[in-house]
Amino acid sequence: GVVNIVTGYGEEAGVALAGHTDIDHLTFTGSAATGRAVMKAAAEHIKPVLLELGGKSPLIVFADADLDLVIREAIKGIVTNCGQMCSAGSRILVMDSVKDALLEKLVAAIKQLHIGPGIESPDVGPLVSAVQYGRVTGHIDIATSEGAHILYGGSRPAHLPQGYFIEPTLFDNVVPDMYIAQREVFGPVLSILTFHDEAEALRIANQVPYGLVAGIFTQDISRALRLATRIQAGQIFINEFYTGDEETPFGGYGQSGFGREKGLAALDHYTQIKNVAIRLH
Repeated sequence: GVVNIVTGYGEEAGVALAGHTDIDHLTFTGSAATGRAVMKAAAEHIKPVLLELGGKSPLIVFADADLDLVIREAIKGIVTNCGQMCSAGSRILVMDSVKDALLEKLVAAIKQLHIGPGIESPDVGPLVSAVQYGRVTGHIDIATSEGAHILYGGSRPAHLPQGYFIEPTLFDNVVPDMYIAQREVFGPVLSILTFHDEAEALRIANQVPYGLVAGIFTQDISRALRLATRIQAGQIFINEFYTGDEETPFGGYGQSGFGREKGLAALDHYTQIKNVAIRLH
């Protein structure tokens, strides 16, 4: 048919699809580890692959930013799907002069979020499985052991003794080389890092193996565009944070994969360029 759905685990199904003689191209969305396995299997058969993998996306907040706007975008970026999406905004890089003001507003806003099952139309739903719940709590434990400080959350909501629910978790006292600042959590866990100037913000933003999305919050459009050209990420959003629409290309740098989904750029991956030459004389 036009669409065939075959269920299976990413690594096993990906390897099988890569070896199928009727499949000319693979597109994979998932973890970097499984992406490597799919790419390796495709290489055995010389098949092109498009990979959309993980992320550790920053929101960069300068002193002249609209903090109320930042709070709305930051919360949307980390609690949508309970943080279980590759484009989650899991790092806030905030200029040191406005850090305290930002944190006061952010903690107050997080406290207002409703956590619950989907039938309640909550702001924050459950994690997808017991395995994922264990992974997220494991990341939280590592972060605290390395010296990061929990400003809010970090545990199961008291009113939800069953299910894979976890409070949106906000970490302060995070430095760029910490585990929590480098690894994708895939849950509602947000780290706060500070910078003093534009150069330091750029260095911290690029100091991770991923490069999927970044948000820049400032009233200085020249500074925003200057940073946008230097941040190693496939999507840059200025004074907002989301994953883009169907019309715009989506993809990453580094461990976030390669190739682009969505937009006209995506069509290039599903076509071949052919040269046809005709002798005229």
